[in-house]
Amino acid sequence: MTDQPASPEAFAMTPIGVIESDFPDKFGIPRQPGLADAARASLVLTPPFDDPLAVRGLEAFSHLWLTFVFHLSPEQAGPERWTPLVRPPRLGGNARVGVFASRSTHRPNRLGLSLVELLDIDTARGVRLTLRGADLVSGTPVLDLKPYLPWAEARPEARAGFAPEAPPTLAVSLAPEAEAVLARRPDGDSLRELIRQVLAQDPRPAYRRGAEERLYGVRLRDVDVRFQARSDAAGETRLEVVEIVEA
Repeated sequence: MTDQPASPEAFAMTPIGVIESDFPDKFGIPRQPGLADAARASLVLTPPFDDPLAVRGLEAFSHLWLTFVFHLSPEQAGPERWTPLVRPPRLGGNARVGVFASRSTHRPNRLGLSLVELLDIDTARGVRLTLRGADLVSGTPVLDLKPYLPWAEARPEARAGFAPEAPPTLAVSLAPEAEAVLARRPDGDSLRELIRQVLAQDPRPAYRRGAEERLYGVRLRDVDVRFQARSDAAGETRLEVVEIVEA
């Protein structure tokens, strides 16, 4: 019988880089990658991992897996504070499932995994990877990146449990006052598309449904987007941007 080495109780990990993204806060970030492809982000590699040799050949791949840390939820997760049951937003925020049957941010080791599109690699000064469709808040520490292999990792026959398809989206409109702010910005068109894609996912808490008087705010880039949930003529819920406040 072969002696097996004892498993270490903990592993020390060093981030290889940090994310800069359109999302300065957690609220409003799409709950999965790729749901808002207007979202742009950069992965900036940090020393000693910012050697251009480390990404040689990466330009041949279109998509990447990022392993990262949910660094903004230290009090809700971790080896000492984790809970075996979580409430996925997809189930309305009330039904419970096992943490390992979910993609919740509240995990024992706070590790996340995102599939993002690689748009560009800049090695002029260090290494900066430009990404599309990321669901990561600015400042997220990234532990590793790997090329995505569709022939090995795309399995259309796979079952997806309580999330068999992408969540439905809501209609989004912008008040004239909000459109006026976008009209004078050089990034107005791309910001408008980002706002529409983010709000279409309904970033409100999962238990909030239908129209309500409450005014919500989500920060995107350097603006605070304030919106309300209203009902259209057919009784369907839509989100209206009532104000865009620039920093």
